[in-house]
Amino acid sequence: MQKPLTGVRILDLTRLLPGPMCTLHLADMGADVIKIEDTGEGDYARWMGVEKPKNSGYFLAVNRNKRGITLNLREAQGRDIFLQLAKTADVIIESFRPQVMDKLGIGYADIQAINPRIVYCAITGYGQTGPYRDKAGHDLNYCGYSGVAEQIGLAGEAPAMSNFQIADLAGGTLSAAMGILAALYAVQKTGKGTYIDVSMTDCTLTHAVAALSTYVREGKTSPRGEDMLTGRLPNYRIYETADKRYMAMGALEPKFWQAFCRAIEREDWLNLAWATGQVAQRLQQDLTQLFASQPQQYWVEKFATVDCGVTPILSFEESLADPQIQARGLFISAEHPTQGTVQQFAFPLKFSEYRFSIDRHAPMQGEHNQEVLSTLGYSEMDIDALRAKGII
Repeated sequence: MQKPLTGVRILDLTRLLPGPMCTLHLADMGADVIKIEDTGEGDYARWMGVEKPKNSGYFLAVNRNKRGITLNLREAQGRDIFLQLAKTADVIIESFRPQVMDKLGIGYADIQAINPRIVYCAITGYGQTGPYRDKAGHDLNYCGYSGVAEQIGLAGEAPAMSNFQIADLAGGTLSAAMGILAALYAVQKTGKGTYIDVSMTDCTLTHAVAALSTYVREGKTSPRGEDMLTGRLPNYRIYETADKRYMAMGALEPKFWQAFCRAIEREDWLNLAWATGQVAQRLQQDLTQLFASQPQQYWVEKFATVDCGVTPILSFEESLADPQIQARGLFISAEHPTQGTVQQFAFPLKFSEYRFSIDRHAPMQGEHNQEVLSTLGYSEMDIDALRAKGII
């Protein structure tokens, strides 16, 4: 069966992570994604952390299954080519600051006038409105403004930093993909496109439901490291082992806690699953001493057949080699014409009617100029002229 988004064409002007990861998911599901880069250095992710002109693993991981062209959108001919592509596109996704696309003459109003069915998605840090809309920022800034960064970390210590970009991925990538898919469905019913304003700060904040529930109930949030899911409960914590590794205890439900207690022969703890105050403090101290008495592998083997939500915290390398990850086929290798064998993640969703496949490697900058422009009627001589003028 064809992939579910076969026939959907997306013009992708985004860079770095949130937008490219969004269009990666859509491309993996069959959309024809045309990645449009400027004629200078292109997507910054190409060279971040590596020597030019080598493409970074970061770039290769999030840009497979796409075609790549270059366009100088500041020149009239470049803008005209974009408008020709936009006439038959289903989706445009961009991540410039507000009004940049309007100034280039390819904003939503410009495209809607020639293609009323267009789904136009703009991913920005703070959205198209509000006092911060023109501010620069990255994931850490959006996590800071949304209050999420303040919630992450141990009690009494500074907020923790993570290389899992919460705002970029949950706030940008997944929220944009959700909006685009919903809008495409609406177009099928109404024939009318729409503009989607994705603020990574907004979409991060509105996923902070644990903090919201505490705020609504108590009029304030718990101090860092003392929320129900960040340290208050002894049965939902991270504990250090004798070899300086860690175990994750997620025995929230009484049945899981009781299974844990029976496995370690501490039935006197059976009714302490949701202990508070001094009782909880003593229990936490006892659990800290217990886990610190043996290395991680001991606890892994101890709870291997106990259904209680006590599991190891693995390194990234260990995760890739884990039998569950291996069984799901999440880590794959693909060939790239200039970079050789590239290791990356497979598309994570499993559809019954089709299988994930890598049909295109991450494109070189402007790799598909000839292929895409020829579909618009440009001859080889025309394309050579555009290249000579710096339009492509």
